[in-house]
Amino acid sequence: MRSNIREQAMPRPDHTRALHAALLTAARGLPVIPLSRTKLPAVRSPHRDEPRPAACRGECGRPGHGVHDATTDPARIRALFAVAPWATGYGIACGLAPYHLIGLDLDVKHGSDGVTALDTLARTHGFTVPETVTVLTPSGGRHLWLSAPGPVPNSAGRLGPGIDVRGLGGYVVGPGSRTVAGHYLLLPGSRQHTLGEAPAALLALAAPPPAPPRGPEDAAPRHPAEKRAAALVRFVLDSQEGERNGRLFWAACRAYDAGLGDALAPALVTAAVHTGLSEREAAATVASAGRLRASAEP
Repeated sequence: MRSNIREQAMPRPDHTRALHAALLTAARGLPVIPLSRTKLPAVRSPHRDEPRPAACRGECGRPGHGVHDATTDPARIRALFAVAPWATGYGIACGLAPYHLIGLDLDVKHGSDGVTALDTLARTHGFTVPETVTVLTPSGGRHLWLSAPGPVPNSAGRLGPGIDVRGLGGYVVGPGSRTVAGHYLLLPGSRQHTLGEAPAALLALAAPPPAPPRGPEDAAPRHPAEKRAAALVRFVLDSQEGERNGRLFWAACRAYDAGLGDALAPALVTAAVHTGLSEREAAATVASAGRLRASAEP
């Protein structure tokens, strides 16, 4: 019996590897958080059982606030992983000083080719993408890490098909993570690279769009992908008791169908929590939608 107890208490290899990789990344000055196999924050919200959770970003002093828990302190990182022994990966918070990390997520699924789209964007606007840390994703895509003088916003598809920008408030999955889709790995030879500086032309393209003219008809995001994302989040927020889980699952399926699933998952979970679902239940529902979409792919 004792040996069984010891085996159950021993850290899982994926958890241990993720913690080690997270500590190495934090040593580079990049704040991290533990992630579950669904790529969502692993530490459960301390407000998950509240009927109407407040918009707390960690002011309560407890862990479980997603990207707002991100830290470079080894002791705090170990503590976060300790309260989430199911974590098999880690996320790197974007947009924070001193590097204001930008994660360029180049997707190659759902008919998009983010790598080709970025090359086309660079030629069209006359800039060169610098050599930088590059992470290979399980789907065959890439994450490029760039530094910037200040934070940029998140966006999905606005720069081009298959190009998502992880900026302030977002995060990228770190190399050494294992998710339901597979492993995230450093591109061979990439470990020696420092963070490349984002070209000025790219920063201009990634900057927030100009403020729209006053009037309700002009308040919605202009890019079709952003409109779609906003509509799906609103669909979840408008849920009533008895339909919340079903509406969340439908919205998550539509997000994955549109190639927005990974980028929109945290926002969908947050919206569902605001309707009264627990964070654990909401995350499980979104993950189920992702698995369903993945199983339908040829």
